[in-house]
Amino acid sequence: MDHDRYDDAYLRRILRDVKTIAMVGASTNWNRPSYFAMKYLLDKGFKIYPVNPGAVGQKILGQTVHASLEDLPETVDMVDIFRNTEAAGPITDAAIAHGAKVVWMQIAVRNDAAARRAEAAGLRVVMNRCPKIEHSRLIGTLEWHGIASGVISSKKRRL
Repeated sequence: MDHDRYDDAYLRRILRDVKTIAMVGASTNWNRPSYFAMKYLLDKGFKIYPVNPGAVGQKILGQTVHASLEDLPETVDMVDIFRNTEAAGPITDAAIAHGAKVVWMQIAVRNDAAARRAEAAGLRVVMNRCPKIEHSRLIGTLEWHGIASGVISSKKRRL
């Protein structure tokens, strides 16, 4: 697999097949990229399990936050990594043990050793990309890149 260039068909197939996603590093802060991505993916029909040990039991966009992949109520199709490159290694290993089918590392996150381990275990891997951006690009919903997300608004935010 050439992790510098992904064929659109490869990404489209992943996004078509995935129904459940564990978002590791999901933030409770409304203006963080993980929050935008989670809102978009939820609105597009994906089932999202936020994973953040610092926010266990809290809600993000109505979804209960879990401490780890082991704490999820079901095996997810994809693990979306919103953590740094070093953290991506152990998270990938946890995704393999969990039984996920896909490991997706967010923009600026690339761990080639972890990708090799995941691929050797039969998982599909995407690095240095965002599923929200790729989904909107491939499915044709570019307005969702922030403008029509309901998160960005010209109106004053209520506290």
